[in-house]
Order: sequence, then structure tokens, then C-alpha cells
Amino acid sequence: MITLNGKSVYGGIAIGKILFYKKKGKSVKRRHIENAEAEKKRFQSARTDAKEELKQLYIRALEDMGEANAMIFETHEIMLDDMDYIESVENMIETQKINAEYAVASTSDNFAKMFEAMDDPYMQGRAADVRDISERVINHLCGAGEHRLKLSEPVIIAAEDLTPSETVQLDKDKVLGFITMLGSSTSHTAILARTMNIPAVIGVGEGLSEKYDGRYAVADGTAGVIYIDPDEKTMASMQKKRSEEIQERQLLEEFKGKENVTRTGKKINIFANIGNISDVGLAVKNDAGGIGLFRSEFLYLENDTYPTEEQQFRAYRQVAENMAGKKVIIRTLDIGADKKIGYFNLAKEENPALGYRAIRICLTRPEIFKTQLRALYRAALFGNISIMFPMITSVWEVRQIKKIIEEVKTDLKQQGIPFKEVVELGIMIETPAAAIISRELAKEVDFFSIGTNDLTQYTLAVDRQNTALDAFYDPHHPALLELIRMTAENAHAQGKWVGICGELGADMEMTETLLDMGIDELSVSPAMILPLRKKVRECE
Repeated sequence: MITLNGKSVYGGIAIGKILFYKKKGKSVKRRHIENAEAEKKRFQSARTDAKEELKQLYIRALEDMGEANAMIFETHEIMLDDMDYIESVENMIETQKINAEYAVASTSDNFAKMFEAMDDPYMQGRAADVRDISERVINHLCGAGEHRLKLSEPVIIAAEDLTPSETVQLDKDKVLGFITMLGSSTSHTAILARTMNIPAVIGVGEGLSEKYDGRYAVADGTAGVIYIDPDEKTMASMQKKRSEEIQERQLLEEFKGKENVTRTGKKINIFANIGNISDVGLAVKNDAGGIGLFRSEFLYLENDTYPTEEQQFRAYRQVAENMAGKKVIIRTLDIGADKKIGYFNLAKEENPALGYRAIRICLTRPEIFKTQLRALYRAALFGNISIMFPMITSVWEVRQIKKIIEEVKTDLKQQGIPFKEVVELGIMIETPAAAIISRELAKEVDFFSIGTNDLTQYTLAVDRQNTALDAFYDPHHPALLELIRMTAENAHAQGKWVGICGELGADMEMTETLLDMGIDELSVSPAMILPLRKKVRECE
């Protein structure tokens, strides 16, 4: 048995034969040409054909994977219009009197190496895009057109790497899993694998080679491990793991794609709470209607210093693209209290739960807040992003936030950086103060999301981190329920929607009560989405 390790892209167990996909490399030879203008026309004709092909791929991807993922092919089309790229090819043809195929191949290598040399993983991933579009143009110059991998039986696809166009054209019914030597978690192919719900392990390295073609293997997409010619013990363990996954999936599978609607016709949104980018796959897998709470502080908690605007932009954009047009509510930085970050140099507090935390840090350290807002407004161009602000207790805080947002927008405009002008804004209702003045707050924002964990803590004066007080922490307390009811009524009076993103949202004993209160959305952990949908459909 041979064991290879890589990076997990999408969980699940794939068991079957390996089909090693090797591109049919075209031998592009350098030829001297006499008529540079004619050769440039050949290049422009091939570029036009390649763009038309990308339009067709966009239509196919739109049907299979949604608009956000189909945009990959729009991006490739834009890259083919890039003047630096076009001028590089045409200048080589003109000055060196060489054939178009060789000029395209040389430009591809130069641009790809430039991207690969960058420190930014996202930009490194664009090297594969340049090679993809260049190969497409060369195909047309050679009269080869689009090459499509045909599968005769279900297999685990192995490759050095896979381009988005190769991935989207595969017969998904015959793809058990993906394993690649190269690739990054931010690559388009990784995004597509997650969207297609196919187990995938990438970045395996040179240990994965053509000699394994036709060999039996297990790809553990959850652990990021590949077993080639697995022994009996490993096979039994993997088959058991896969069987358990299948059984669990089948129990709730019947609820996928169904509406979150009660027997009497009341509809509700069921979204997912996620802690970082890797959780998006779970949200998609469990058929979440959107992301109701994306805890952006993971970017700060996992860093040794303040995350840059670009780092945040890439993370928010990736989540938005992965959710393929579904709503993604991103909560701004929420640290302090029980979440400490050394490089913030926060002073020790006697009562941190009532101290310097969340929006209070953002409003008093606007340089940190503005960096995050810039990244969010830029990323909003790539999906359905809403922004939510935590720990609000007054109207003046919301107005100060909106003032800072306008400053951010002005700066982005002056710098010529594209961003989405109008983004839905909401606030967390986590304190009795916010609940009591919720009618006034509703005039300032587009939605509320009730954080029932903190709202319970502050309403009952019970530290939710203190296990000695568990008996006094009552999330069903009449006072808490009255605050939730009041918040829902005040939101609706102003024409705004209201959701719950705390633990109470997944409390099946409270589902019908929350629906009676008029709650419009429940955001829960991905694993609770289908059980909650089942419960909602059983409610009167």
C-alpha cells in the first residue's frame, strides 16, 4: 500500500480506479514567417474563436454551478482582451518574425512565471489561468479546437493539475474524486470541486505519477490522504467511513432542494453559521440557503499581525464566489471578551464581557475598521455579500459606522478601485439596550440578526463562560423571549427582516415559538440545516 498526503479541498471518500489525465501536449515549434500582419490576423482569429468557446463554457457552467462559478469563464474571456497579453504576442510576431503559436506559448510562459513568482497565493493561482487561455488559443491556431476528456466508467481523476474548463466539461456522474499534484485551495478548480460536491485532494506533489494509472485507490477528501492499492484493513476502514457518510446523507437527502415552509405555508430562510473559509463546503453540502454568519475574526485569530486588505479581500471574495449568488452575511471584527489577540495589545479588564470589544474596538481604531470595510466592499462585486456589525447598543454607533463607510467609498473612488456601491447593512441584537430601542435602530439598517448567546448573558446577568452558572443560564427565559418578540415586531414595523444566529436558532424545542414570533431567518451550524428544515416542515 502506498500513502500520499495532500490538502483537502472537499470532504468525502472516493474509492475506485485512478485515471491519470495527461494533457496532449502540443509541440509548438518556432517557425520564421515573412508576413507578420497575416500572422497577427491568424492570432486575432484564434483569439476570437477562443472567446466564443468560453461563452459556451459559461452557459454550461451557469446551468451546472451557478453564476458566481460560471464567472470563471467570463474572467478568462477578459484575460484574452488584456492589452499587455495581446501586445506581447503581437510584438513577438512583429519583431522576431515568428509564428503565432510560438508567440502565444512564449507569452504564456512569461506571464505564468511572473504570477508564480509573486508572494500572494491568489495571484500564484492565476498562472494556471494564463496557461489555460493560451492553450485554448494555440488549439485554434493548430485547428484542434476544444479537447474533452471522455470517461467510459466511474474513476478517480488524477492529474498534474486541472484547468477550470477541463473540470467543468467532465461527466460528473463518472467522476468519483479529484487528486492533483499541484493546485491551491484558492484555485478555480478547487472552488469548482467544492461546488460540484466531489471529494478532492490537491497539492500531492511529485509522489503522484502516471505509473498509478489504472491502479485501485482510496481518496479521503476529508483527511487529505490517498491510499494506492490499499490493504484489507485500510479498505475496510474506508468503506465503513464511506458507508456511514452515505447513510447519514441519505437520511436527510430527501429534504435537499425542498422549501423551508411550514404545513400552513409560512416560509423561513435557513442559513449556515461558519467560522472560516473551509466551512463553506459544509454549508454547500448541507444545502444552506446562504451564510447567515461568517465570523471574520478567524482572519485575525489565525494571523501573527493585522491581516492586510488583500488577504481579507481574497477570503471574502472566495466565500462569495463559492456560495454562487446566495446571501453571505459577513460579521465585522468581533474580538475582546473571550477572544483575545496578542498583537491588538488590549489592556486587561476586570469585566471584559462588558468592556472593550467588537464594534467598540472598530470605532476607536478606525484604521483597522477601514481596512476591513474596503475589503468587504471590493469583495461584494463577486457575490451577494451583506455586512453585519456586532455589539451595537445605540443609534449613534450605527450613524458613526455609516459615516466611516462613506469615507471608505470616497477613498476607493479616488483611487479608481472597483467596489459595490450599495451593500445591505445589518446589526447584531445582542444587548437588552439594542432590543429595547430596536424600532429606532431599524430605521438605520436593512436587517437585524439576534445573537441569542450574548443576549441571554446580558439579559440574565449570567456569564455564559462560567460553567458554575449553567443552572442559571436559561435560553428559554420569558424575559429573553419577550426581547426577541419585541425586536421582531419593531423590525417588521419598519419593513426590515430579522433573523437569529445564536444557538437558540437550532433549538428544536423553540422552532415553532420563533416562527410564531415572526422570525424570518434561522442561521445554524451546517450540520443542523437539514434537521431544522425537517422540523420547520413539520410545524403547524
